[in-house]
Amino acid sequence: MEKINILWADDEIDLLKPHILFLNSKGYEIITALSGDEAIDIVRENNSLSAVLLDENMPGISGLEALTKIKQLKSDLPVIMITKSEEEYIMEDAIGSKIADYLIKPVNPNQILLSLKKALDNKRLVSEKTNTEYRKEFGQIGMTLSDNLNWQEWQEVFKKIVYWELEIDKNQDKGMLEVLRMQKADANLQFFKFIEKNYVSWLNGSNTNVPTMSHTLLKNKFFTNFDNNACTFLLVIDNLRYDQWKIIQPIIQDYFKVENEELFFSILPSATQYARNAIFSGLLPSEMEKRHPEWWKNDEDEGGKNLHEEDFLNAQIKRLGKDIKMSYNKITNFAAGKKLSENMSNLMNNKLNVIVYNFVDMLSHSRTESEMIRELADDEPAYRSLTLSWF
Repeated sequence: MEKINILWADDEIDLLKPHILFLNSKGYEIITALSGDEAIDIVRENNSLSAVLLDENMPGISGLEALTKIKQLKSDLPVIMITKSEEEYIMEDAIGSKIADYLIKPVNPNQILLSLKKALDNKRLVSEKTNTEYRKEFGQIGMTLSDNLNWQEWQEVFKKIVYWELEIDKNQDKGMLEVLRMQKADANLQFFKFIEKNYVSWLNGSNTNVPTMSHTLLKNKFFTNFDNNACTFLLVIDNLRYDQWKIIQPIIQDYFKVENEELFFSILPSATQYARNAIFSGLLPSEMEKRHPEWWKNDEDEGGKNLHEEDFLNAQIKRLGKDIKMSYNKITNFAAGKKLSENMSNLMNNKLNVIVYNFVDMLSHSRTESEMIRELADDEPAYRSLTLSWF
């Protein structure tokens, strides 16, 4: 097996001979340096290095200074900082310079081996672990799909499949992704049968175990927790899927605490005209047409099909017996978003502010209508990536 070249810079390198012999036995070839300047020269001249072990306190330039120059020469070369000091500023500087790991002396050989494996084999080890865990769950999910599941259990199956899709996607294991796609297709088929069997009973009230759906979402989930003493924002990102939500959730959690995460079932058809209007009106399409013929448009009618969401929402608020000062904002382009941002201080005077973002829906349609977007988002990971970039 070919040796992996590691540079170890330490002015007391002779004392580390046992560590070097241990690493040699594990397949690592150790190149040594006695100073930061010498380490920089070796990095500059040697293109076969896989990682650097760098002592912070050496004669001449410091380890942190050497780290900066090494990163300038080869930004993707993993550097593991080793130091006697526990000074916080040294740790922060080293981490800020994107080191692979940080070890405090005295270090034992296994510590160094673990750090090297994390730096060099992390992706492979994570991929192998992920694949092993999914193989275990593959059978469990398969058996679950053959059970007579209720809607709560279907939600859990869906969450599991999305979780594994995102985890396997990180490792870019095409073989395992294909296995998951087959299981996802099977789950979709079984879920279709479940919806076909239960949908009508959910709507006509003959089934007592009914999930939250588009037309009951605001009544059951939003207004039941509405605080009249606070300013509340309702963000609706049209056509956002659960996997896309999981991709943008970490960014949201940089600013906000996500206290609750629930799924709901769209009415059918799930197109904007039906499903999104149902959210704002709290009504099914037939009820919207009957109660508000002036706002409702059928498929064959000309004009925009969702131009009266604010009217529908005001009517629902009135039916629920609430008196709420609100605003409605639809963001379809950068200028509209900028205007919203500039008006934020005024919005804080309202009890409710509704903001509808159309980009993901526009992106979804563009995947079928625009050749350029099809090329940019030719698979699900690319589609999620575009959603993340927008967000």
